[in-house]
Amino acid sequence: MEKITVGIDVSKDRLDVAVRPSGERFAVSRTGAGLADLVARLKLKPNLIVLEATGGFETVVVAALAAASLPVAVANPAQIRAFAKAIGQRAKTDPIDADVIAHFGEATGVTPRPLPDEATQQLADLVARRRQIVEMIGSEKQREKGANPRIKKSIGRLVKALERELSSVDTDIDDAVRGSPAWRDKEDLLSSVPCVGQVISRTLIAELPELGTLRHKQIAALVGVAPFTRQSGQWRGKSFIGGGRASVRTALFMGAMVARRHNPVLKAFYERLVAAGKPKKVALIAVARKLLIILNAIVRDGTPWKGTVAAVS
Repeated sequence: MEKITVGIDVSKDRLDVAVRPSGERFAVSRTGAGLADLVARLKLKPNLIVLEATGGFETVVVAALAAASLPVAVANPAQIRAFAKAIGQRAKTDPIDADVIAHFGEATGVTPRPLPDEATQQLADLVARRRQIVEMIGSEKQREKGANPRIKKSIGRLVKALERELSSVDTDIDDAVRGSPAWRDKEDLLSSVPCVGQVISRTLIAELPELGTLRHKQIAALVGVAPFTRQSGQWRGKSFIGGGRASVRTALFMGAMVARRHNPVLKAFYERLVAAGKPKKVALIAVARKLLIILNAIVRDGTPWKGTVAAVS
């Protein structure tokens, strides 16, 4: 029996759909009626439906498909662009993009993942909102430099308002995490590692629910801290990281910067890499990856940090 793969290109107002291997194409509006039509037309029970992450436009589509028990996966746009280049697809229209996404899903076999439950999604939204407010405060403080006195007063009022809102969001996050026994226990496990505070632990709880359920290489690739090697024959290029969940990666780098100074195990690991000639930035990335592996093992085993390298086994 042929496997049916569906690719959906999501834009603000419209969904372009391509079905492989039949070659069928159609489009629906990104409205309630359009989503109902989409679900009805996909009752052919595809093996996989793939969408590209589009900065939030895809969320309501994924929710509608998942609610209809359809197997849906959200793919990294960079991987799809690289795939399009690999197959020589240079033309770019929404219907063509949908076909490329379907072809990508068919060729790579991306795995559908269940949506986070409503409580986890709400926590993720709160954590994302907190990050936005912190960025706005930082931007306003940058504008304050060199501003005239009248503008400085305006900036000061806005910063105070943003700080009040930040405090309110922090309270909401705290109530959500400490009010859930499972999340509370998970936060306590994560926070047992020197260099992991509330911001990092709660970002991981909200935005990396797979933590503790995947192997080390899988979790590193999911976050985007796994090194990819470039080589051809005798030529050896530099390894690099990329893709994954940028917000989680940023939180891990925050932890790594603290860990290289204050976590005995990770500090020694960092210093050993630098002494061996690794650039400091490369060593810091390695610390972030090691920190993620430690946290993955801690959550997997339900055992707090013991301060030894054995924690990463």
